[in-house]
Amino acid sequence: MAKKTIGDIDLSGKKVLMRVDFNVPLKEGVITDDRRIRMAIPTIQAVLDAGGSCVLMSHLGRPSGEGVEPAFSLKPAADRLGELLGRPVAFAADTVGDDAKAKVAAMSAGDVVMIENLRFTKDEKKGVEAFCNTLASFGDVYCNNAFGTCHREHSSMYGVPKAMKEAGKPAVVGFLVEKEIKYLTDTISSPDRPFVAILGGAKVSDKINVISNLLGVCDKVLIGGAMAYTFLKAKGQKVGNSLVEEDKLELAKELMEKGGDKLMLPTDHACHDDFGTLEGAERQIADGDIADGMMGFDIGPDTIAAYSEAVKAAKTVVWNGPMGVFEKAPFDEGTKAVAQAIADTDAVSIIGGGDSAAAIEILGFADKVSHVSTGGGASLEMLEGKKFGSVEMLDEK
Repeated sequence: MAKKTIGDIDLSGKKVLMRVDFNVPLKEGVITDDRRIRMAIPTIQAVLDAGGSCVLMSHLGRPSGEGVEPAFSLKPAADRLGELLGRPVAFAADTVGDDAKAKVAAMSAGDVVMIENLRFTKDEKKGVEAFCNTLASFGDVYCNNAFGTCHREHSSMYGVPKAMKEAGKPAVVGFLVEKEIKYLTDTISSPDRPFVAILGGAKVSDKINVISNLLGVCDKVLIGGAMAYTFLKAKGQKVGNSLVEEDKLELAKELMEKGGDKLMLPTDHACHDDFGTLEGAERQIADGDIADGMMGFDIGPDTIAAYSEAVKAAKTVVWNGPMGVFEKAPFDEGTKAVAQAIADTDAVSIIGGGDSAAAIEILGFADKVSHVSTGGGASLEMLEGKKFGSVEMLDEK
């Protein structure tokens, strides 16, 4: 999927309307993790270095869509971006209103303007034509640098570039989206083998399509997290009081039949009898069956060893989802061990957003893997093999 990037076109004197993903966590108006802002900087800086200017648009949180809600304002993100860029970032107090129009009209080369949260109006999700056309008028070039929302065909992702393309304006990807496509589509479509996928999390239902797709292309698929207990119960094992999706047992059987020896399940488990007292509790190891009244909260030492060996032998690794309740030590050992094994390998390693990305960051391994995705839902859908309309429509190289 070779799309034109922001580096492929002449940007001198051009206003680049860039969709970024600055949906950062805030606590009392303070950003607690600015990774998404930092990862957008190379693309923004490239525009400025080429003699262009940037109009940035993003969503943040889940406002009602009925107007400005201060708790979801992008002003803290604009301020943080200014600090990271070392230059002022003008902030428009509306999205397509008078303030945004005035600030965009006053821009010169090297300027950066961020408009207010797109989702302060329902027009963003509904693809309203007038809203799209106004946003489209803010730029000479459209740039999609927001992988986290690439699976959504909202106004800023689809309607705006469509309007700009119809007006003869370029519509390209930023370096962040280019990298996501490279790893999540191109690498997976023709991986170096052995190709190993590690999938965790609570529910089989969240990962059905990912598991099914990856069983068709991987050499091994390793299952961890609570969803493993649905597979194990379907296999006939006793899982005690572990979390099980009873309505997905038949589906789990079908996936195991499809996977055969490719599908690896935990052989032992770190257990406890009460989720509420998990923090600091003793890891009670169950080999095989889990006793009544007990719950599995992490993979056990034998499984850790087997999964680590599978990763060590791999040439391409994809990881999405923790192996256990990784936020409560010592039931984080499985997740930590998998992360360590991935960090130690020379394989192409792709971390598929969400909790896996958070774990890699927390453990300090982000610089030891090939790619950490910025999009949880988007990376999952790309691992399913889905096509994104918001990307497909952009200019080809």
